[in-house]
Amino acid sequence: MTYLDDDLLPISALQHYLFCPRQCALIHLEQVWAENHLTMEGLLLHERADSPTHETRPRDAGGSVRVERALPIRSLELGLIGKADIVEFHHAGRSQQSGVSPAAPRIIPVEYKRGKPKANDCDRVQLCAQAMCLEEMCATEVTEGALFYGTRRRRTDVVFDDDLRRRTTQTIDALRAMIQKRVTPAAVRTKACDKCSLIDLCLPDVTSGQRSVSRFISRQLASHLQDDKLDA
Repeated sequence: MTYLDDDLLPISALQHYLFCPRQCALIHLEQVWAENHLTMEGLLLHERADSPTHETRPRDAGGSVRVERALPIRSLELGLIGKADIVEFHHAGRSQQSGVSPAAPRIIPVEYKRGKPKANDCDRVQLCAQAMCLEEMCATEVTEGALFYGTRRRRTDVVFDDDLRRRTTQTIDALRAMIQKRVTPAAVRTKACDKCSLIDLCLPDVTSGQRSVSRFISRQLASHLQDDKLDA
């Protein structure tokens, strides 16, 4: 199946969906967003990568590397569109044999993330989706990429094996099904909610069950009592 431009889904939504389907729906269906210190750290980390620039530098073993930043990418087969933070095109040195066509460059997408590697596959799936878009655009296989985490300040290599590709296509299908139904999933309260910038819009303590409602009321009462003590 080939999707039209109007039907393309943002690649970033895959990461949002695996982190929390409700958060994904709030952002991509209800068009709501809020910043906190964690999202601001992410914006600062992306600041250089989000500037559309390119450069070419020599490789130690010969050849060269062309680095593209903020590269627009899409796949009409997968129905995805987005922007890759960095894509490296590794060109081998020129062949000494005349008449031999130069080999296709080795393509390595690199995604910048704040924090550290996550327990689930949300970042790896997002990166794999970028690789699959690049494969369609460049008509060549993309076998590996990297995630650069702000806490570690170094790359974490990612291999795009069959399992990760299958997980990626399953996530694309699940995301598209949610978007087409236009239904925001109910909240499920987890520890991750405390770090989510949308917590005051999502209200997981109120919407995820009666016990959560009681817990929410208790917290609000405790907060008001604390404020009264400070004002006294």
